[in-house]
Parts: sequence; structure tokens; C-alpha cells
Amino acid sequence: MIVWQAMHQLMRNSHHLAAAIDFGISNTDVVVQRGGEWLTWSRPYTRDPDEGSVRTLLAAGGVALDDLPYLAVTGGRHRVLPERLGTTAVVKINEVQAIGRGGQALLALEGEARHTPVMVASCGSGTALIKAEGDRYTHVSGSAVGGGTMLGLARLLLDTMDPVEIEQLAVQGDRNGADLSLADVITGPIGSLPADATAVNFGRLGRASFHGEVSRADLAAALVNLIAQTIALITINASRAHACQRVVLIGHMLDMSSFRAVVALVGQYYAAELQVVERPGYATAIGALLLGAQVASGEQ
Repeated sequence: MIVWQAMHQLMRNSHHLAAAIDFGISNTDVVVQRGGEWLTWSRPYTRDPDEGSVRTLLAAGGVALDDLPYLAVTGGRHRVLPERLGTTAVVKINEVQAIGRGGQALLALEGEARHTPVMVASCGSGTALIKAEGDRYTHVSGSAVGGGTMLGLARLLLDTMDPVEIEQLAVQGDRNGADLSLADVITGPIGSLPADATAVNFGRLGRASFHGEVSRADLAAALVNLIAQTIALITINASRAHACQRVVLIGHMLDMSSFRAVVALVGQYYAAELQVVERPGYATAIGALLLGAQVASGEQ
């Protein structure tokens, strides 16, 4: 809550009503600042945005497009929008900048603190790693592994693409029902990794001697483990390579407790603090909102 109060202070000199939309390829996220109130909501991506769909999307939160002095937009599909929607100006924000600025905001890094180098891992359909330092935002790495990977593989392995069902299964399952642990491969721990740490993702199923069955819950746990481990490890490596003092993960993958648990475990194994913030799925939209306010006020 403290972070959201701080963002209210950031927006205190902006218009009374401000909104931003992050048009991702899986989710469309909306953030609205209305007086002292912050509103957030999401809808699944179904098609490229246009004036009609934007009006409908905003109306879902009780916001009229024509009441906005401007609308900040970002995300992979925001470029298809025109410069104006009706009477409302469209302020287009580069997604790299929006990710970085959103990560800073949700870490409450403002003023001089914004010059602290931060690695922001955007865990969406894929994964983007952005170094944020002051007003400089740089895409430094990433991975095609992300939420889209999880859904695609879940369709094949679990016969579902429902994130809620995947999460329910994963929290009940044992990843080592499908994975091989260090205990299986080298009979014990290695370095800072305990014996039950993953040695080979889905490796148990790859053994010629395996003839049993694996429960859907164990498959789900192994799947989330694969995605979360990959993201956490590349984030740690990138943050150290780019001398980032802080690391934060954002995006809707963090909505899953099973994902957060694996990320925390990887951080523990490698002595890295991977921070998770309040409402991580809206960080990019928040970054667009803050940068859009700067553009609208002539600060950029």
C-alpha cells in the first residue's frame, strides 16, 4: 500500500483522471488513477485494439474514453492504434521504457534512488530483462520461455490451458515425480544445491527404464518448475553481469503461488534476492502511466 501511496504523490500534479493500457499478446492490463484512487483490471487478449474495443475495455472499469485528456498505451500491440481515439490523444510509450519505469515505481525507487541499477524481469508470454538506471532503460537479455510456453506445454501435457487449473494442480504435485533430482543423478548435493534440487527437468520421463505413470499434478509441478527456474536463473545471471543492485520480477506469471515458490527457492540457492512486488502484473501499465504523464506535461 505504501508504494501505491507514493505513486499517488508522483501523479499529484497530473490530470485528475489518468489511464494507461498495456496491450500484451496474452493479457490486456488497465491502470487508472482517479483522484486518490488506483484501479486495475485485466482482460484476455482476443484481437488487435481499435477505438471500439478500447472504449469497451475502459468502460469495464467505469471510465469513459472521452473523459480522458490522454490515454497512455504500451505493449506489443499498442502501435496499431492511431494518434487519437475520438477526442482523446493517444500517448504511445515504448514497452522497454514502460517495463523499466514500472519496476522502479513498484520498488518505490524515486528521486535519487532511481539511479540505483535495477534488473526488471518482465515475466509475461515470454521473458524480457530490462536494466533500469535513472531515466535509462535497456533491454539486456530475455528468453522465449514464459507464460505462453507454460500454456502451450500444458495443452499437450495436461489437456488444459486454464492458468487457474494449472496452478491448482502444481501446488498439489511433486516436481520430482517427473524431474530428476541431484539425489537421483549424483546421489547427493552439489555446491549450494541440496540433494532434492532439480538436476534434469522432466528427466525421469526420459529414462528408458521408466515405465510408470505420472500424475497430472506432478506434471504441472514439473512444468511450472521448468518455467520458473529458467526465468529465475537467467535473471540472476543477467543482473550480476550488468552489476544491478536490485532485482524485481513483474508480470502475470507472478500471480501463481507455485511460480513464486520456485523463484524464491532459486534465489535462495544462489544467494540472490529476487523481489516480488504488489500487483506485479500491472507494472508495465503503471510505467506507461507515469511516463505518459511526463509526456503530457511536456517533461519529455
